[in-house]
Amino acid sequence: MSEHTTEVEAADALHQAYIDLKKEISKVIVGQDDVVKLLITSIFCQGHALLVGVPGLAKTLLIRTIASALHLDFNRIQFTPDLMPSDILGAETLDKDRNFKFIKGPIFSNIILADEINRTPPKTQAALLESMQEYSVTVAGKQWKLDEPFFVLATQNPIEQEGTYPLPEAQLDRFMFMINLDYPSYESEINIVKNESAGAIKDVKGVLDAKQILAFQQLVNKVPVADNVIEYAVSLVHKTRPESDRVSDIAKSYLEWGAGPRASQFLIKGAKCNALLNGKYSPDIEDVQAIAEPILRHRIVRNFKAEAEGISISQIIADIL
Repeated sequence: MSEHTTEVEAADALHQAYIDLKKEISKVIVGQDDVVKLLITSIFCQGHALLVGVPGLAKTLLIRTIASALHLDFNRIQFTPDLMPSDILGAETLDKDRNFKFIKGPIFSNIILADEINRTPPKTQAALLESMQEYSVTVAGKQWKLDEPFFVLATQNPIEQEGTYPLPEAQLDRFMFMINLDYPSYESEINIVKNESAGAIKDVKGVLDAKQILAFQQLVNKVPVADNVIEYAVSLVHKTRPESDRVSDIAKSYLEWGAGPRASQFLIKGAKCNALLNGKYSPDIEDVQAIAEPILRHRIVRNFKAEAEGISISQIIADIL
C-alpha cells in the first residue's frame, strides 16, 4: 500500500477507482450495472466468475471493456469439442537447434474469457480449472507461473445442452460467482442500437494498472468484519444444507445438496469488497445479502420435488435470505 499512507486512504481510493471504472465501462456497455459490479468484485477478491446468458448479449465486449479499463492483457478462448489442454496451456516444441522450447498458450494473460466452457471435454476443462486454482500450469513436468492478477470469466449458453459437457458441482464450486446475464431493457436496447448505428468508436481509458489491482486485492483481505456478520454468513450457508440442524424449511423440502464451506468464505470476502465499493470500511449484513444469490446459485442442488413443482433456485435463496 505504498501509494497510500493508511488503509482508510486506500479504501477511499478503491471507492473512487470503482466510480471511475463504471464511468469508463459505461462508454461502451449500456446498462448491466449489477453484472459489471459483480465482475469487478470478483477480480478484487481474486475470484473467478461464470457468466450464463444467451448468445448476442455482448459478453465478449463486456469483458474486453473491463480489461481495457483495468489496463490488463486479455485473451479469448473459444471452447470446442476438439480443443486439447495444450491448445490452452501451451506445449513444448523443438526449435531449429533441436532443443525443446515451451511455447506459451493463451492462458498466459491477465483476463481470460473462456467462451462456452461446457462445449469442451472434461480433460480440457480440468486444465483451465487447475490454472484458476493454482495460478500456474504444469507442462511436461515443469511448472510455469501465471501473471497476476489472473481472472477467468467462463461463459455458458443456457439454451443448447446437446453435445455439451456440463461442469460437475465440484468444479462449479471453484467459481466465486455464477452471474445470470439477462436481455437488456427496452430503453437500454434502443441506446445499444443507436450507438451501433452511429458507428462511433469509444475510447476506454485505463483507470488502474496490475500493481494497483494487486494492492487492492490485499486491501480487501485486510478489511475487518464483525462477528455477527460472519455468523450471519455461515448461518446462511448452513440453512441450505438438508442435513444441518439449522436448515430452513424450504431447503429441507426442496434441496438435495447444500453449499460447502467455500460459500461461507466467498460470502465474507465478497461482502468486504462490496462494502469498499460502496464507500464503507467494514461490511454489514446487507453486504452479505447483496452478493448471496450469485455465490449460492451454483452451489445448491434442487431435488426432484422442487423440479416437479417448478420451484427455482432463486426462489429458494430468496426464502432463505
